[in-house]
Amino acid sequence: MTTIDRPVARVKFPRWRLSLKQQEGMAFYLFASPWIIGFLIFTAGPMLSSLILSLTQYQIIRPPEFIGLANYKRMFLEDPLVWHSLRVTAFYAMGSVFLTVTVAFLTAMLMNQRIFGISVFRTIFYLPTSISGVPLAILWMWIFNPEFGILNLALRVFNVQGPDWIWSPVWVLPAFMIMGVWNMGGAMVIFLAGLQGIPQHLYEAVELDGGGVFAKFRHVTLPMVSPVIFFNIVMSIIGAFQTFTNAYVMTAGGPGNASLFYVLYLYRNAFLYEGMGYACALAWLLLVIVLALIFVVFRSSSYWVYYEGELVR
Repeated sequence: MTTIDRPVARVKFPRWRLSLKQQEGMAFYLFASPWIIGFLIFTAGPMLSSLILSLTQYQIIRPPEFIGLANYKRMFLEDPLVWHSLRVTAFYAMGSVFLTVTVAFLTAMLMNQRIFGISVFRTIFYLPTSISGVPLAILWMWIFNPEFGILNLALRVFNVQGPDWIWSPVWVLPAFMIMGVWNMGGAMVIFLAGLQGIPQHLYEAVELDGGGVFAKFRHVTLPMVSPVIFFNIVMSIIGAFQTFTNAYVMTAGGPGNASLFYVLYLYRNAFLYEGMGYACALAWLLLVIVLALIFVVFRSSSYWVYYEGELVR
């Protein structure tokens, strides 16, 4: 046999063949990688750093010194302002969440009516959400002014002497609750979307059974909108416990620490008292409290939240 007739040995290279499921998985991680990288760098990384700093005495201008659980001991046993600020925030959260969700829901029901020019009214009720932060706080300082504020001037028309609002230890938190209703436009739009998604044949079924307006609201509107109510309650709780700008600009925690919200006290420790390590410990306590509250709301949702298509037990 000549050299030309000899069979040539072929080298077999492994072929990488991915299944459709594997390809979809790779595509998912590829497209989600910007968010994953951003989360790890800008969220998970700072959270881990704050947890480490909570175990140190860190004054920003000096290197942190490890002190173990001393910050947590001080927070739970030695600092009465921690619990005072938590009480202030909890009281504000209860009133603010109830008022905001209720007013947003009732307003959405009004905005769901089919009348001429309703889109203009929807825009008007949503517009206040475009103003936030310091400009909004300055605007409400003028509204709440006991001498020339527009709110007390309106009350004097009805021969009612208005309170001192944010200058009064009794009225400062109710004033902030009223102010919170001003930004209910976002929740109203979400409620409106939920109301418009209710099938009309459900209302027709109630009418065939002889039910009136209250029966429609009780047996159709509330159950169908309950997931939206649940969502707005959760978001309102989170937002209420993060209240900072209004109290910082309008009252600075006063009068007499009556509006010392938890995040405002956290800010003082971090930047005014140069206790960044202690502030990190306060931040982790806030995270645990908010998670606990959200867990309670989630656990209770099985008793009052209705999801369409869910099996009735």
